[in-house]
Amino acid sequence: MLLAHAMTGFALSLSLILAIGAQNAFVLRQGLSGKHVLLVCSICSISDAILIILGVFVVGELVSQSGNTSILEIAAVTFLVAYALTRFRSAFAGSNGLDMKSPDHSESTFKIFALTMGFTWLNPHVYLDTLLLIGGGAAGLEAEQRVAFAVGAALASFVFFFSLGFGARSISHRVSDPRTWRWIDTGVGITMLLVATSIWLG
Repeated sequence: MLLAHAMTGFALSLSLILAIGAQNAFVLRQGLSGKHVLLVCSICSISDAILIILGVFVVGELVSQSGNTSILEIAAVTFLVAYALTRFRSAFAGSNGLDMKSPDHSESTFKIFALTMGFTWLNPHVYLDTLLLIGGGAAGLEAEQRVAFAVGAALASFVFFFSLGFGARSISHRVSDPRTWRWIDTGVGITMLLVATSIWLG
């Protein structure tokens, strides 16, 4: 049973991360350059884990204690369904993919650190994803279930960012292909609907 909650957290977190965005493009380009990849992936993953923990154990707990878990769950499900529809729309309309030109010049460790922190902590979507949506998904769970959910969600971030950064050179030709993003958007849309169903059914 706990494994099921961990898998739900993993699927929800991965689906929210899997989208064309500034942070993912930055990680990919940094991976192509082969410089400071461990630093970038570590910052992104650890930052996500911190926010996920806050979302699950602070926001989720506050909502749970207030007795308004159904409100946050309904909001999370509504957003997930709406987001799934936007992914299906994107898949149908097609995507331009990502421009995967690697950085032309070497950048200092501090600059890369600052850029990564900016792409992560100044991104409004990360707070919506981790604090509200992931926190909302865990709002109605018991303590042990919440731990499993959070572990699964945080693990997804580590798996995704490290795979993205260190696998950038091998997948660069694919992420620049619009057809790849049609499949990704379709998969994300389906996963979002499945996660929304799981949250709704409890």
